[in-house]
Amino acid sequence: QDNHKLYKQKLEELTKLQDGISSSITRQKKRLKELSLSLIKCKAHASADQAESIRETQSLIKERQNVFFEMEAYLPKKNGLYLSLVLGNVNVTLLSKQAKFAYKDEYEKFKLYLTIILLIVSFSCRFLFNSRVTDAVFNFLLVWYYCTLTIRESILINNGSKIKGWWVFHHYVSTFLSGVLLTWPDGLMYQMFRNQFLSFSMYQSFVQFLQYYYQSGCLYRLRALGERHNMDLTV
Repeated sequence: QDNHKLYKQKLEELTKLQDGISSSITRQKKRLKELSLSLIKCKAHASADQAESIRETQSLIKERQNVFFEMEAYLPKKNGLYLSLVLGNVNVTLLSKQAKFAYKDEYEKFKLYLTIILLIVSFSCRFLFNSRVTDAVFNFLLVWYYCTLTIRESILINNGSKIKGWWVFHHYVSTFLSGVLLTWPDGLMYQMFRNQFLSFSMYQSFVQFLQYYYQSGCLYRLRALGERHNMDLTV
């Protein structure tokens, strides 16, 4: 019981410390932004020596911004619009490097396992079954897969992963298109499109399977050399 009281006390202290650091970072980022704008204005009328000093200062500002990015990865932050709609105002920031890396590793394994499952199911639908029911199961699996990816990627971004915006956006588009396929009624046009789509799905899953092993090996070597961030992902 005493240990539990101590735990709650430390937890309250941690929350206050997080709030204080977050406020301090926000203020400093605002000042750096103002300084950057001032330097841009001064650069237009600066001499050669002054221009060199401005470039050095801008380089230091960029380094400081990277430091703030690393610090914010361990601080609670407001969820984006998508996470707020799906999860509400829940803190999804993981506090330790081990927890962040474990979640990222789980995301990678989830993609790999689902890629294998999608390859098998698309092959079965293409060559073994010709039923709208099995097609609907496959399309529902696609909708669930891409929805889950968008949620997990949003959580990873909150935890410092530098996922490109186009990568997340194309998963939103894939979710929508998979929903269209799921609700597409059976008919001549659907049957004309079906085999091409299933063949493409098999090809895509196979390429993603090979790509995972190639990129995971490259990322492992680059992380060992200190050239890539621990939260970088395979695509």
